[in-house]
Amino acid sequence: MASYFDEHNCEPTVAEEQYRQNALLELARSLLSGMDLDLGAMEFADWDQRLPPPASKKVVEHLPKVTVTAKQADAALKCPVCLLEFEEGETVRQLPCEHLFHSACILPWLGKTNSCPLCRDELPTDSPEYEEYKQDKVIRHDGNRGSTG
Repeated sequence: MASYFDEHNCEPTVAEEQYRQNALLELARSLLSGMDLDLGAMEFADWDQRLPPPASKKVVEHLPKVTVTAKQADAALKCPVCLLEFEEGETVRQLPCEHLFHSACILPWLGKTNSCPLCRDELPTDSPEYEEYKQDKVIRHDGNRGSTG
């Protein structure tokens, strides 16, 4: 079996990297040649294995619009998504975690997932199943904490 680097006519930058690349290539080859995987039949009943749904449309529509202050602008406060500095007087969106974002940056993000891209604080969703999962997760977490203390 040829190594990854032989197949791609290149040299590894680090010896450890060569080992990892070869191991990954061997794993991929064995999966493709020797294993019969039926991922279509796999059912992910648990949200731990799935991406969270988008934030609730109503919640997103009602995110506060705040004006960037002179103090924030002087401190070179930046949008965590595009990394551009906010300008004094600019109107931005504020998430419940109090992080600020340009509307053009945060609205598409929240249309795909329900969390702050900076701290991962979650907003409500329009998915009853996911909201139930979040409640169950809190109950499990609180139950586990009580049994260890």
